[in-house]
Formats: sequence, structure tokens, C-alpha cells
Amino acid sequence: MNNLDKAYNKAVEVLANCAKPTGFYASGLKGGYEATWARDSMITTLGASLVGNKFKPTIKKSLDLLAKNQSYLGQIPNCVGSYNTDRRSDVTFNSIDSSLWFIIGLLVYITRFNDRLTYYKHKKNLSLALVWLSYQDPDEVRLLAQQPTMDWMDAFPHKYGYCINTQALYYAVLNMVNKTRQAKHMQKVVNGNMEKYLSLYNKKLGYYYPWAWKNHDGDREHEEWLDTLGNLLAIITGLATPAMSKKILNYIDKAKVNRPYGCKAIWPPIKPGDPEWKSYFSKCDAREPYHYLNGGIWPFIGGFYVVALIKNKQYQKAAKELQKLAEGNLRKLDGHEFNEWLDGKNGQPKGEAYQAWSAATYIYAYECLKNKKVIYFDY
Repeated sequence: MNNLDKAYNKAVEVLANCAKPTGFYASGLKGGYEATWARDSMITTLGASLVGNKFKPTIKKSLDLLAKNQSYLGQIPNCVGSYNTDRRSDVTFNSIDSSLWFIIGLLVYITRFNDRLTYYKHKKNLSLALVWLSYQDPDEVRLLAQQPTMDWMDAFPHKYGYCINTQALYYAVLNMVNKTRQAKHMQKVVNGNMEKYLSLYNKKLGYYYPWAWKNHDGDREHEEWLDTLGNLLAIITGLATPAMSKKILNYIDKAKVNRPYGCKAIWPPIKPGDPEWKSYFSKCDAREPYHYLNGGIWPFIGGFYVVALIKNKQYQKAAKELQKLAEGNLRKLDGHEFNEWLDGKNGQPKGEAYQAWSAATYIYAYECLKNKKVIYFDY
């Protein structure tokens, strides 16, 4: 059996271990992330939904759990379930991408399984989440603004205002709920074709800023490191034009963001003394360059990288990168594969093993390459 199929079979095994009575846990190992995160479980849905009907009940349970714990104002929780003794609540919020990923996950589930009963059951949850998201626009410019640490990068680095990861997801959501006119408007704004003071794309860099906020007489609040996931999602969702997509992928290749496996979370790493460094960074797992979010490799991002190459019709390159991703995912930490992250220099497995989204995005990339199409985002 070749590595691609070996990794696929192992990925299915990992998902089976992450499938719990309440939905998908982020990790399938005891003592790992024993709870249901909105972003983890909904990203997991992209791949899990493609394994026949095997994980249909678990996806539905994840959706039911998140919907049940939706706030009165419409926000989908970040996490449901206490996974350690430090948590004071079984339900936590304070995120913006949870609501976005919930909508995507729900519509992916409905599309894949044609489950109209679940759609009508959660139609109100969908509508409330859309309303909550629409209120995250303090400047009334039809972009979503956020506070620091409100997406999957919840400890590092520091970003706020208009973030590319969030805009890419919102663009997908608007298209999936047939708000195409609004989607086209925000695409023009984010890509710098109108209201250029709000643009996130930088032609000189060849990719999107990770975040930007106010412009103070020409001195704009923004940073210029590469948010790899945000840029890849911009490609996959179609927010980035084909020309922009090509430049982003060329930068990733040239800067070796995709080596030794998958993709590093950010590039370049941020060090003490850099303008972007904040004092509290020294207290998180990203304090060391090439570790965790600070230039560490995240296999689930590597899955999206392969899909972004497919979106750009670079099928041969995608096949090679899927092979590298399989190698990285099969590296073992304490006897277990599909780890949370890998050392950005040598690819040594780190963090928690048996990660649901690492396994699911591999399956998703595998199936997209087999079909030579970006499944679910071909609206």
C-alpha cells in the first residue's frame, strides 16, 4: 500500500477515535482535547462527510450540540465541554470564526447528505448566526471586524480589525447562502478595487495582510507576516482572483513555507524585539520560533494548501504536496500519527496526536485531488 492510501486509512481511523456521543472531539486520545470545538468539528466535517455515511451521525451530533448552545444573540460557541480543570464553564464563546464555520459545516452537511429535516431544524440557528455576524461591522463597510485572539490563533499572534482569515470565511458563507451581491462587493473591497483604504491585498508582498485596521493620516495599523491559512482560504473560497492566487502560491513555494511538510502557520516567525512582539507571547507555546503558531507546521493547513493548488489547477504539484503531507501526518509521537503540529525546521511531531482536523483535511485534500475539483466551494 502506498503512503497516500496508508495515510487515508489511518485518517479514517483517527476520525473514528474522535467520534464521540456528543459529536467530534478535537483529539481522539484520552487526555487530549476532549471537547467539541466549533471550528475543529466543522473543519473536520469537510473530510468526514466524504467517507460514505460513516460519520454522518457524528457530524449531525456536532451540529446539534453547537446549535443547542448558541447564545441568545446568535453567536455559536467556541467550545462545548470542559477539557481541563482550568475552565470555569462548559460553554465558551469569544470567537468570530466559530459562527462562520458552523454555517459552512451545516450547509456542507445538508449538501452532502440531503438532510432537509436537519436544515429546517437549524434554519433559525443559521439565521441568528448570520444576524450576529452582520453586527460585527462597527464601521458599516460590510466587512467583519474582530478583537484580538477571536479566531483559531487565540493566543498568538496579535491581530485585530479586518483579518484575512475571517474575510475569506465570510466570503464563502455569503456565497453559500446566496448573498452573492454582497459577496462581490466585499471581494472588491478586500482586493483593493474599491474603498482602497480597506484593502487587505498587497501587490508588492504578493499576498494578503494578516490584518489591518484604521488609517491614521497614511499611517495604517497593520502587519505584514503571512497568515498562511487565511491566504489559502482566500484562494479556496474564490475571494482571491486567479492572478492573486498564483502569486500567493508562488510566495509560499519560494519562501519554503511548505517545507519540510504541509505548511507553516505564519511566515516569517516573530521574535522578541520584533515590532510585532507582545510581552504575553513569552507565556504561550509560540514563544519559540518554528514552534506552535510561530512558524510551526500545522498539517491541517497543509491539507488546505493541497486544495488551494487544485483550485489553481496545479494538479501535479498538488499530488507531490499531498505525498509530503502524508509523510508528515504519518510521523509518530508516542506511537500516534496525525499530530497537532510539527517543528517548523525538522518536522518533528509536537502537541496532541490523533487530531481530527489534521486527519479530515488530509481526507478532504485526497478526495479533491481524486476528483480534480474543490468540493463544496464550487458555488
